[in-house]
Amino acid sequence: MQFNDDYYYHVYNRGADKRKIFLGKWDYIRFLESLRAFNQIEPFGGFYQNSFIKDGGLAGRNSYSCSDQQNKPLVKILAYCLNPNHYHLLLKQEAEKGIPEFMKRIGNGYTRYFNHKYKHSGFLFQGKYKNKEISSSYDLLKLSVYINCNAEIHGIAKKEEWIWSSCLDYIGKRNGTLCIKDDILEDFKNNKEYIEFCEELISDIKEIKFLQRFED
Repeated sequence: MQFNDDYYYHVYNRGADKRKIFLGKWDYIRFLESLRAFNQIEPFGGFYQNSFIKDGGLAGRNSYSCSDQQNKPLVKILAYCLNPNHYHLLLKQEAEKGIPEFMKRIGNGYTRYFNHKYKHSGFLFQGKYKNKEISSSYDLLKLSVYINCNAEIHGIAKKEEWIWSSCLDYIGKRNGTLCIKDDILEDFKNNKEYIEFCEELISDIKEIKFLQRFED
């Protein structure tokens, strides 16, 4: 698929055979650190080898620091959700071939980390990541809800209780810096209006997913 600069994309993948890809909190943290560390144009290798879990923290956490020129992003990260056996990302391509390069680094880096930590071998993810281009402004807003509230949609946890998504940042309960929220929140007067938009869509999305089970 050809990715276009300044277009928005839903990017997602899950574990092979639907197996869990996050087995504990430090796995979630490692993946989130990867999203930040790998999002730069100039390639580097330190984070691949040096950031395995050690003593409850991230070893080599600062090994991926680099110059301002290198720090130019491949993608804009608008929203994310990490669930036990899959993840969702809302991305905007900022550099030529930014999404393919970014996702290659994420997939390879996290697989190497996971296989090293858990003495696992072989594929971790179910093939190459999936992606869909967003065709309208309203679809972009709906997708932000689908991703931010994905844990609740799947019955894992209430959206405001699942810390492994960007929902808490969107509803004003956390001030994270990984996501750039302006492209979404500029269409709402305040966080409360966005929360109401989420509540309206969650039940509709759940109903659609329920019906799809009988149509597949």
